[in-house]
Amino acid sequence: MYIRTKTFKNKDGSTRTYLYIVRGRRVNGKVKQEIVANLGRLERLQEGELDRLIEGLARFSRRKWIEAQAQSVLASWARDLGPALIFRRLWEELKLDRILKELLAQTEISIDVEEAVFAMVLNRLCDPESKLGVSRWKETVYRPEFEGLKLHHFYRALDFLADHKDEIEERLFERIRDLFHLELDLVFWDTTSTYFEGRGAEGLCEYGFSKDHRPDRVQVILGLLMTREGIPIAHEVFPGATADVETFRAVLRELRKRFRIRRVILVADRGMVSRKVLEEIEAMGLEYLVGVRMRRLGAMREVLSRGGRFREVKGNLKVKEVWHEGRRYLVCFNPEEAERERRVREEMVGKLEGKLKAGGLKGLIGNRGYRRYLKVEGGVVVIDREALKEEARYDGKYVLETNAGIGAEEAALAYRGLWQVERAFREMKSGLELRPVYHWTERRIRGHIMVCFLAFVLEVVLMRKLREAGYEGSYGEVMADLERLKAVEIAVDGRRYLVRTELEGRAYEAFKAVGMRVPGRVLEVGEGDVVERGGSMPGNP
Repeated sequence: MYIRTKTFKNKDGSTRTYLYIVRGRRVNGKVKQEIVANLGRLERLQEGELDRLIEGLARFSRRKWIEAQAQSVLASWARDLGPALIFRRLWEELKLDRILKELLAQTEISIDVEEAVFAMVLNRLCDPESKLGVSRWKETVYRPEFEGLKLHHFYRALDFLADHKDEIEERLFERIRDLFHLELDLVFWDTTSTYFEGRGAEGLCEYGFSKDHRPDRVQVILGLLMTREGIPIAHEVFPGATADVETFRAVLRELRKRFRIRRVILVADRGMVSRKVLEEIEAMGLEYLVGVRMRRLGAMREVLSRGGRFREVKGNLKVKEVWHEGRRYLVCFNPEEAERERRVREEMVGKLEGKLKAGGLKGLIGNRGYRRYLKVEGGVVVIDREALKEEARYDGKYVLETNAGIGAEEAALAYRGLWQVERAFREMKSGLELRPVYHWTERRIRGHIMVCFLAFVLEVVLMRKLREAGYEGSYGEVMADLERLKAVEIAVDGRRYLVRTELEGRAYEAFKAVGMRVPGRVLEVGEGDVVERGGSMPGNP
């Protein structure tokens, strides 16, 4: 069977055309055409009825339909769509576009710095690269506004960020406080270091105490300030030889003026600060909340053995308050972690017993993990049961020391949230460690860290909105599904369209959380929904 048209002439000279389904039949050795169906006038069918008919027939011959259409369809490119839509929405909700443009208007810079900064921030969130890499990476993202960005725009944008860091942070903080109704009565400050290959920027990159265990490399010190909800509000960059207590002194003076903060508590991980540093902080009339290296302080035996009931804080976290020699300690206990550590230790003891029976003493003595549980008794190496009993004392526990007047439950939760600060440092540091880094100026280093800071703000805000919408999964899972959402440009019979791929997994959760509708599936370029340059797909704010 095949399609045939037949045209008739009207009395007024116009014509009308009909569409038929025809099949050929052989009768007495001759082929004759037989009309199977008269589909109607062609001009009326082309108003939409023909498309519906074809769609219906295609269900019964899908392969042939696709083969026929594939000959007239050309896919030009496929680009990432999901993250650009979601993070642009958040970018504008935080008014970062307005903040940057208003500051830019006070300069003589003519390039689109705001778009260059957004491109670098989006790159940090999706696929961290060097700045040269960003200029290539942007070609894989569907955002027409990126098309005019060149490599030198990114370097100019870094300088702009370095010069206006404080103003951007202050305006951003005001917006975040209004958006989430924050009461800024308690903030947390922590520091870390990151090192460079080569000499780095003179006056900023210096040798100092390396938390990366690279004393042979110059470094800078990074400090991050966060609210109790885990929202970053400011950061500082210090020369590599700056002591932790000096960073705290410097930032405290500035932050009280910039953000009108009534209270700052130094929150630090175990071993970050010494007793001397804590004494200096106290002498300044300031507060701290730090972890204690339990096995290195003799006082911890008494602190851990002190009586008292644990109070349940949240989920699997319990806490009790202990005072010892005028100092306030908080013993935190995680029952699930205690059970895990007990099982691990029992498994290790089982292996020890087997090795002792087999006479594998040499391997045991050389293993530090095993050696701590062995002792010589009557000339024979045996398992030290007292050492095991002592170790069990620490199962699932960690101890905090504080001079702050906050409640034990609040302090325990605050310290547990320290991982967000540490994670922020990992995010910030990864780009700086793209070695070799030989010729960065101080402005470029500071600008780059500001990009990392803004990326972390967007990530935290997205996760907060997801949690408020009831999402309980991880950030990585959402990002993986968002990155599967693509925009594909195709040409059909000479006309260009944008087609988006289907939302998969948790991508819809992100659109729902930020209050954004999902773009339409098929949009003709130039119809107004999508324009070839400078426009956006529906769903963009």
